[in-house]
Amino acid sequence: MFQELLGKIGRALDAHDIAYMVIGGQAVLVYGEPRLTKDIDVTVAKVPEEVEEVIEAVHEMGLEILVDDADGFVSQTYVLPTHEPSSGIRVDFIFSSSDYERQAIRRARSVRIGKAFVRVAAPEDVVIHKIVAGRSRDIEDTKGVLLKNPDVDTDYIRRWLGRFEQALSQPFRRRFEELLKQVQKQDENLEGG
Repeated sequence: MFQELLGKIGRALDAHDIAYMVIGGQAVLVYGEPRLTKDIDVTVAKVPEEVEEVIEAVHEMGLEILVDDADGFVSQTYVLPTHEPSSGIRVDFIFSSSDYERQAIRRARSVRIGKAFVRVAAPEDVVIHKIVAGRSRDIEDTKGVLLKNPDVDTDYIRRWLGRFEQALSQPFRRRFEELLKQVQKQDENLEGG
């Protein structure tokens, strides 16, 4: 069901010329370790004032909006929560508001999922999102992505984590370096064993 829904989302957003990237658990499934995820998170290159364009595409996808005042909710939260009625799968459309998100959307990769091609955040951007979020699940996801993608652009990751670190006063770069060391050690153990 997720593959079919992701294809439907990608086709509708492409038809409406809305740049986007799939993030979160679905992106981790593409680049990291398999895990259970119950939703789909999609960042769109739109600001809240452009919510009607996204709503039109959402209706074409057959999704239902989960709030009564979509305009007001999106202007406050930058999120349009929806779900697919027959499966109950939740799909959140996140409106991009920063230079980083816009750049990440441009860097997204076209990935074959089922019968469709869908724009998925690049592995470097998945790592950045997950480290900034910082929950234990996110840290585990980050390890999986780093382990399966040893050629990620670590300079790009460090550069953006440094900017987020300055803005949010969190040790994002240190967290990344610690994870990188753990993954490298785990990789050495796998090769040696």
